[in-house]
Amino acid sequence: MICVCNFGIKDAMQQSVYRKHISVMLLTTGLISGCASMFSGTSQRSTEVRGDQAPKLTAPYNKPYKVQGVTYYPLRSAAGYREVGHASWYGSESGNRTAMGTRFVPHGLTAAHKTLPLPSKVRVTNLHNGRHVDVLVNDRGPFKKGRIIDLSHGAAKKIGLHGVAKVKVEHLDDKISQK
Repeated sequence: MICVCNFGIKDAMQQSVYRKHISVMLLTTGLISGCASMFSGTSQRSTEVRGDQAPKLTAPYNKPYKVQGVTYYPLRSAAGYREVGHASWYGSESGNRTAMGTRFVPHGLTAAHKTLPLPSKVRVTNLHNGRHVDVLVNDRGPFKKGRIIDLSHGAAKKIGLHGVAKVKVEHLDDKISQK
């Protein structure tokens, strides 16, 4: 009888250890699957702007606005837009959010323009070396006299812009090329 009792206690201890292992495995699986969904890229509150998204003309960032006493009137359409002038570049010192509310990515291919509807796709050509880059305009600026567009550091680097350079800006009707 003593042998049977010892076997029963030993069996109960093994079941307890087995249950603990199962509990730990289930908890670990739940935690891993929860963490994986954090990085799946399917968040419900995405603030990323797609390149094929049409400008929402009623959005606050496409309404007239005032900076340093000057009122700017965003265009209703970018179709046929073309301009030659000076470009500069900006980095993270400009803040971490664009006029559209998206996160600013300094190494991305984006730009800021005072009056193009947001978002707009444009090709910026450096007239000193002929290099060009296609960018998504998702911010407002530049607000320095004589400048027509501010490029993200990534876009400026692609066209060899260091500081300020003369450029041509042209609206793109089709999707941004990935050159």
